[in-house]
Amino acid sequence: MSKKKPLPLFEDVEITGVAAEGKALCRIDDCVVFVPFCVPGDIVDLQITRKKHSFMEARVERLKRPSERRCEARCKHFGECGGCKWQILPYSEQLRYKQQQVVDNLTRIGKVELPNISPILGSANEYEYRNKLEFSFSDKKWLSWEVIRAAGGLEYVDKSCALGFHAPGSFDKVLDIEECHLMPDINNRIRNFLRRYGRDHALTFYNEREHSGFLRTLILRSNEKGEIMVTIAFAEDRPAERDALLEAVHRQFPEVTALIWVLNEKYNDTIGDLELHTYYGQDHIIETMENLRFKVGPKSFYQTNTEQAYTLYKVVRAYAGLTGNELVYDLYTGTGTIAQFVASQARQVIGIEYVPEAIEDARLNAAFNHIDNTLFFAGDMKKVLDKAFIEQYGRPNVIITDPPRAGMDEDVVRTILFAAPERVVYVSCNPATQARDLQLMDNDYKVMAVQPVDMFPHTQHVENVVLLQRRK
Repeated sequence: MSKKKPLPLFEDVEITGVAAEGKALCRIDDCVVFVPFCVPGDIVDLQITRKKHSFMEARVERLKRPSERRCEARCKHFGECGGCKWQILPYSEQLRYKQQQVVDNLTRIGKVELPNISPILGSANEYEYRNKLEFSFSDKKWLSWEVIRAAGGLEYVDKSCALGFHAPGSFDKVLDIEECHLMPDINNRIRNFLRRYGRDHALTFYNEREHSGFLRTLILRSNEKGEIMVTIAFAEDRPAERDALLEAVHRQFPEVTALIWVLNEKYNDTIGDLELHTYYGQDHIIETMENLRFKVGPKSFYQTNTEQAYTLYKVVRAYAGLTGNELVYDLYTGTGTIAQFVASQARQVIGIEYVPEAIEDARLNAAFNHIDNTLFFAGDMKKVLDKAFIEQYGRPNVIITDPPRAGMDEDVVRTILFAAPERVVYVSCNPATQARDLQLMDNDYKVMAVQPVDMFPHTQHVENVVLLQRRK
C-alpha cells in the first residue's frame, strides 16, 4: 500500500491579500493559497495542509518578516480561538477590506448599475461591543499543538475541564477561555468564577459525545445601563447542587439583575423550546433605542452590537423615505426592532418572520412601547408572503428586507416584484447573496444608494444596506 505524498513547505512567501472567512491569501505557481492568522505584506514559510486542483490551504510555519501593516493582537487566545481573526490588522485596514468586499460582490456577482458606494460606517467601539456571548462547559479541553509542545508533551498539559468557545472545526472540544474582549470585563469574571466553582466542587462538565455531565452552557447578556443577565443551562436535574451554584453567583456578583436557569436534557444546546426559571431578579433586561424600549430575555434575538445597530437602523429609516402615509412590509422582521423603529413615520408596518417566538417578542414589545400600527405574522416567508396576503393586507409602498446569510428565496423575490413597492430597502449580512438577489430584481428596480456598515470589528463580516427604486 503506497504512502501519501507529503504536502510541501514553501519558504519566503509574501502574503498579498485578504480572502473570505477571515483568511489571507497568496499565490504559489499561479495557485491561490488561503492562510489564516496573517496579513498582507507578511513574509512567511508556509506548510501546505490541503491541496485541491484550483487552490491550496496552508498554515504559517514561521513568520520571517512581519508586514508593516501588522499590529499586536489584544487577546491572548488569538490564533487558537475561531473569532476575531483580524485582530492583527489595524481597524482602518479592516474597514478598507470590508468596503472592497462589498464593491467586489456587487460588481462581480450582481453586475448591476451602481451609484457611488458610500464609505463604510465603522463601529465606535472596536472591543467590548457585544451585548451577548455564549459559552460551553466541556470535559474535553481543546489543546493546540503549540501548547502541547511548549509543555513538553501531552502528559504535562492541564487536561481538566473547560469553559469557553467550541474549538474551530470541533463540535465536542472546547477552547478554555480566560479572557474575551468582546464584552466588558464582567463576562470574564463571571465565566472564570463558574469554571473555578465547578472544579472546586467536583461538578461534572458536559460531554457532547456521551451527552452526560451537569454543567452545559452559559449565556451572558448586558445592556448599556450595566444590567447583566446570566443564564445557565444544566444537563442533569440536581437541585441541591444547582441552587448552591446559583446562590454563589448571586452572592459573588450583586450586579447581576437577572439570574436564570434552564434544564436542557436534549441532544442540542438550543433553549428556545425549554422552560426558563428565574432564580433571582427579573426575567429580562431592557435595551433602549431613541424613545423605544425592548424587553430582551434569554431566548430573544437582538442585534449583538447595540450601538452600531442604531447606526444601521438610522440608515434603513433614511432610505425608506417615509412620510407617515406609507404601508411598509418588514420581511424577516425577527423580533420586530426595525418595524418598531420606523413605525412612527409610517401608516402601518407589517412584519413577517419564520420563528414564532420572535414574533411573540415583537408583539409584546410593540405593546410595551404603545405602538398600535404594527401587525406581525409568523411562518415560512415564501408561504406567508404570497399574492393572497398582499391582496388582503394591501400593496406596500415600501418593503424592508433583512434575510439570513443565504439571501432571499426566489419565490420571495417574485412576490416582491408582484407587490411592486416604490422602494425596497435591502439589509444584508452577506453581500454575495445580496448581489445575486439584486441581479434578479434588476429589470424592475434600480440601485439608488449603497451603505456598508461594520457591525463586527476584527471579523470578516460586514452588513450592507441597499436602496432600490422601482423603474418607471
